[in-house]
Amino acid sequence: MKSQNISKFFLSLFVLLLFSSGVKSQDKFPDGTKIPKWFKENKPTDINKLGKKYILTDNGVKNDSAVLQTKQVQAVIDLAAKNGGGVIIVPKGTFLISSVFFKQGTHLYLENGAKLKGSDDISDYPVVETRMEGQTLKYFPALINADGLDGFTISGKGTLDGNGLRFWKAFWKRRQWNPKCTNMDEMRPRIIYISNSKNVQIEGITVKNSPFWSTHYYKSEFVKLLNLTILAPKEPVKAPSTDAVDIDACTNFLIKNCYMSVNDDAIALKGGKGPKADKTSENGENRNIIIEDNSFGFCHSVLTCGSESIHNYNVILRNSKVKDASRLLHLKMRPDTPQHYEYLTVENITGNVKTFLYVKGWSQFFDLKGEERPGKSLANNILIKNIDISCETAFDIEKSDLYDLTDFTLENLKIKALKPKEENLDAIKNLKKIKVNVAQAASLDISYDKKDDSDIAVK
Repeated sequence: MKSQNISKFFLSLFVLLLFSSGVKSQDKFPDGTKIPKWFKENKPTDINKLGKKYILTDNGVKNDSAVLQTKQVQAVIDLAAKNGGGVIIVPKGTFLISSVFFKQGTHLYLENGAKLKGSDDISDYPVVETRMEGQTLKYFPALINADGLDGFTISGKGTLDGNGLRFWKAFWKRRQWNPKCTNMDEMRPRIIYISNSKNVQIEGITVKNSPFWSTHYYKSEFVKLLNLTILAPKEPVKAPSTDAVDIDACTNFLIKNCYMSVNDDAIALKGGKGPKADKTSENGENRNIIIEDNSFGFCHSVLTCGSESIHNYNVILRNSKVKDASRLLHLKMRPDTPQHYEYLTVENITGNVKTFLYVKGWSQFFDLKGEERPGKSLANNILIKNIDISCETAFDIEKSDLYDLTDFTLENLKIKALKPKEENLDAIKNLKKIKVNVAQAASLDISYDKKDDSDIAVK
């Protein structure tokens, strides 16, 4: 009898392990397709395998935070590229630069205590053809730029500091003078801009104080952001338009084990704007995006579809903690742009936000460019499950003739809200609710910025 019980125990254990293995192997995107192994095989960057090491201070760059050394740093990058590639190593210290451009085979490594600091004088930056706010145009590059590269990496424990205070103050002064000024009217750079590249990995570093968007990825594939800290303050001077991560027409993108707290969206999915944005080759969709195991502090939204966005497909936000964000999920429905957001899953999220689900039309910079208004936009096949969150407003959803919301599933939600507003769910066609518990609370311990002016000032 005892041996039979032991046999049953091991048989049960085997079945359990087999089932667990099967569940793991069947991890799927929202459309039911299997998630590739690439998303699970995350290894630290080994700079010893990336070629010769070029330490800045061994190659004519001084450890001096007051002297602009853009040309000297670019010369080291160019030397490494000429010699077949290698790793540009920033040693402990602060080095002042404007824009540098990495080339095929070159990489960036920031030692612990190392800092590349951006100039706060816009005249130090060139004007180039780049991508900004859903259009290709002449504007300012980022501090760190990489275009058309295969295998580019940034790693280490150091910091990229955008030194944005002067830009932020100038932005708000301009907005005070001209409330209708756009985000680009105040000339300012980003910190990281990666375009037309593949097999990119950025890990370990801190990115902070960006004058504009913190990191921006355009027309790139197989991009991994691992263990990053991305910061921009909301006080004493708000850092406007400092999105932590802007994903712009990219495929196969992973954001994992990061902490983000910025005075705009933590993650924004972009891809183009305008009534014919979906017909232009410079624009595109975002497909197969996984955002998991992250933590979010104050931000205007943890995940936003928009505002310059045409098609987002197979997007997962999961296994994350949120504290003091203004919104968890924001679907920006732009009436001058054809938009389709589909197969999006938000699951296993805990914490507090101001608004849980926010869906409204957005027309701050409405411009049909002389064309007819495009047809209805659409958000469909949206799954939100396994949520335990406190908020001021649960569902801030606007019904509109400009877009359709359909095939949403809300499953296993535990929401405590001052204003549940469950009646707003009537704006969604074919809504499925499974174990949805929305409790009205008399008070909440939430410290989000109640004077958040994101819809006025940032987008």
